[in-house]
Amino acid sequence: MNTYWKFGILITAVVAALVVLALGGIDQTKTYYHTVKELNTMDQQGRAKKLRVSGNVAANSIARDGRTVKFTLTEEGVTLPVEYAGMDPLPDTFKDGAQALAVGKLDDKGTFHATEISAKCASKYEQKPSIANPAAAGTHSST
Repeated sequence: MNTYWKFGILITAVVAALVVLALGGIDQTKTYYHTVKELNTMDQQGRAKKLRVSGNVAANSIARDGRTVKFTLTEEGVTLPVEYAGMDPLPDTFKDGAQALAVGKLDDKGTFHATEISAKCASKYEQKPSIANPAAAGTHSST
């Protein structure tokens, strides 16, 4: 067999192995984004995967017990109990009414066990009201 053919077969085998490993890694690390309402429509197989769930933190639902934080996500009248016992501290914007994104798995009892939490405060990102008449606000232009 020619040396070029041996080298070509070796390169093809290495590239094929890298493609298989990359595709397998992507499949294992991808997480699906769902809303609280969508979790009720999922089958058992879909619930067993790592999920990303978005919703609003229900008022007065945050309870801290040592390193564990329990709270409820709500969306369109549907609620989801969440338990977070991760190593990272919760974000400063995590509070009642904040939009939160939890990454983790749903157990058979309907509790979502989160490994990551991110949150944003809706009012922090809203546009500030503009002043229709700048002269009325005390800013005068010099002419």
